[in-house]
Amino acid sequence: MSNHAEVAANLLRNAAIFFRDIGGQNPELKEQMEVNARTYDAVADMVQSDPHGEMPLSSGDTAVSENKAD
Repeated sequence: MSNHAEVAANLLRNAAIFFRDIGGQNPELKEQMEVNARTYDAVADMVQSDPHGEMPLSSGDTAVSENKAD
């Protein structure tokens, strides 16, 4: 039986395939769809390898996180 992380990773990988299919049929969208697909693949890898991991903060996210604590 699959756990939640495995199911989530599988759904993300299938979404990446979908984006690549769309990009393959629409040359004007191909570049953006490939970016989307790579993003979904990367998140699937993170979910699968470290389901309880935290996303690293970017410099812009730090200010938002600090404001939430106020």
